[in-house]
Amino acid sequence: MSDEKSLEEKKKEAAAKAKAAALAKLEAKKKMEAKASENIEEPTPEPPVGDDAKELAKKKAAAAAKAKAAALAKQKSKATEEAAPDTAASTDKDDAKELAKKKAAAAAKAKAAALAKQKRDAGETPAPATDTDDAKAKAIAAAKAKAAAAAKAKAAALAKQQRDGGTASTESADTTTDSGDLQDEKAKAIAAAKAKAKAAAKAKAAAAAKAKAASGTTADATAQEEPAPPSPNQKYLDKYVKVINDNLGENTLEDAYINPLSKDVPTLVAKPENYFKVASFLRYNEQLTFEFLSEMHGTDFETHMEIYNHLYSYKNKQSVALKVKIDRENPVIPSIQPIWEGANWPERETYDLLGIQFTGHPNLTRIMMPDDWVGYPLRKDYEPYDVEV
Repeated sequence: MSDEKSLEEKKKEAAAKAKAAALAKLEAKKKMEAKASENIEEPTPEPPVGDDAKELAKKKAAAAAKAKAAALAKQKSKATEEAAPDTAASTDKDDAKELAKKKAAAAAKAKAAALAKQKRDAGETPAPATDTDDAKAKAIAAAKAKAAAAAKAKAAALAKQQRDGGTASTESADTTTDSGDLQDEKAKAIAAAKAKAKAAAKAKAAAAAKAKAASGTTADATAQEEPAPPSPNQKYLDKYVKVINDNLGENTLEDAYINPLSKDVPTLVAKPENYFKVASFLRYNEQLTFEFLSEMHGTDFETHMEIYNHLYSYKNKQSVALKVKIDRENPVIPSIQPIWEGANWPERETYDLLGIQFTGHPNLTRIMMPDDWVGYPLRKDYEPYDVEV
C-alpha cells in the first residue's frame, strides 16, 4: 500500500516538474525572442569552475534519477491498467457464476415446494428427511463447493494467462464441463424426486381403485341379496286369483304372476281344459268385468304353442293378461269369439299362420294366405312348398 502511494506521489512530482520545466523553457524562448528583436547580445556564461561544476553534476545526476524513476513508474502504471480489465473480467465471471448458483438453488427450492404441495393436495404426507437424504444433501453441497472452488481457481489461472498473452480455451472448456456436471447432478436429483412422487401417486390410485372395487362388490352383493320391491299391481293379481279360486276352484289356474316385461301387468295362465271357463268368468263376473279384448296372438315356442290375450276393464280401469299353453302336435283350443267378438279375426290369423284350431269359431278360414297355401309360415319348422316363393 505504501509503495503504491509513493508511486503516485512520484508521478505527481514528476508531472509538476515537467510542467515547470516546460514553463521555464517557454519563458526562456520568449526572452530569447525579445532579445533578438532588440539586437541585444547576452554575454556567454562562463563555464563553472571547481565547486560549481560538482554541484552542477549532482543536479544532473539527480535529474537523471528522477527521470528514470518517472519512466519506471509510468511503465508500472501501464501494466496495472492493462491487468485491471482482466481482473474486472474475472470478478464479473465470478459474480455471474455465483448468481447462476443462487438461481439454481432458488429453482430447486421452488420445485421442492411445488412437489410438497402436490403431495399435500393428493392427500399424502411428505416423507420426513432421513439420514440418507441428509447425506445426499451434504454430498451435493460438497460437490457444489468443490465445483465453485475449481471454477474460481480456473478463472484466476485464465486471468493470469490472459495477462501473460496466452489463451484460455482449454480452461474455459473444462469450466463449462464442470458446470455441466453440476447441472446434471441437479437434474438427476429432480428426476428422482419426480419419479418418487409419481410412484406414490400410482400407489395411491391403485389403493383407491381397490377400495372402490371392494365397495362395488359389496354393493352388488347387497343388491343381489335385497329382493325386488313389490309391484304396485300385486294387489290386483291377488284379487283376481282369489275371486277365481273362490268361484271356479283352487286348481283352475296353472300359474299367476306379475310380468315386469309388460308394464307389470297381472298375468293368469289357465289350464287348457279351463281356458274358456276362465275367459268367460273374467268377462261376466261383476267384480272383474273385463269387457274389452285389446290384443290376441299366438306364438310357437317349439316345445308348445301359446295363446296370449290382453283384457281391459273400463269399469275398474284395470288390465289383465290371460294365457293358455297347448300341445304343439295337436294344437286345439276352444274359441273365445262367442265371449269377445273382437277375437274373430285374430283367431283366424293365428290359425292361418300357426295352424291352431279354434273349436266353436263361426268361420275358421285363412285370412292372409290363399286357401290352397301349404303349411303355416310362422311355425319354427316351416318349409315353403314352392321354393320360388
